[in-house]
Amino acid sequence: MPFFSPYFYYITIGLQLICVIHCLKKGNTAGYWIWLIIFLPLIGCIAYLFMEVFTGREFEKVQSGVSTVINPSGRIKKLEANLRFSDTFNNRIALADAYLEKGFTDRAIELYESSLTGNFTENEYVHSKLILAYFEKKRYEEIVPLGQKLSASPQFLRSRPHIMYASALWYVGKEQEAEKEFLKMKSKFSDYEARYQFAMFLVRANRNDEARQLLKDMINESTYLTSRERSANGKWLQLAKIESQRLQNTANT
Repeated sequence: MPFFSPYFYYITIGLQLICVIHCLKKGNTAGYWIWLIIFLPLIGCIAYLFMEVFTGREFEKVQSGVSTVINPSGRIKKLEANLRFSDTFNNRIALADAYLEKGFTDRAIELYESSLTGNFTENEYVHSKLILAYFEKKRYEEIVPLGQKLSASPQFLRSRPHIMYASALWYVGKEQEAEKEFLKMKSKFSDYEARYQFAMFLVRANRNDEARQLLKDMINESTYLTSRERSANGKWLQLAKIESQRLQNTANT
């Protein structure tokens, strides 16, 4: 198969380098491993990976990740089976999280709500997840009391549920309270999703000049971010550019 031979060669060389570097970092400098990896490339690399890298929990993680890609519904089926076998709080929340991640929001809400009993009635994690789920279903009135309960939590302040809570306050007519919550998340070089949503709040409140300035600040800051930071916040920076241009065009007409 001449077409594939160059690719096979480069892949093999790359795999050898990865294995040797990993071997040296771990201190696995035993002569037999180095010899095996170099002189029996494919066999040596496979043997090293499965005996020294993908062992125990590491192998389970890789195996789980591969099976999720091949069969996305497999993880949910496994979690559903776990819940049928043992109806515990942890099993309920694990399945609810998976439902929410896959877009089965109604099923997630049902599990989250049914989990708020006994010692877990005021569970912060479940409340925060319900805020996200309710927001997807536009159940804004139900978000407000949950957000009020979580408002004193330091973890809540910099979280996505806090952004959804602030937005929900606007949707239910509590504009001043919404602005107060957004301002808690308005800091330079951070909180780009929160600041974008605050800008959209300002647009909805017909405060376009303030929105334009906020978006401009975000865009200007992006030039000072590391490539990793730009990548992590790319979605919100791109949306900020689009909205900023739209507002500029509106102002010019």
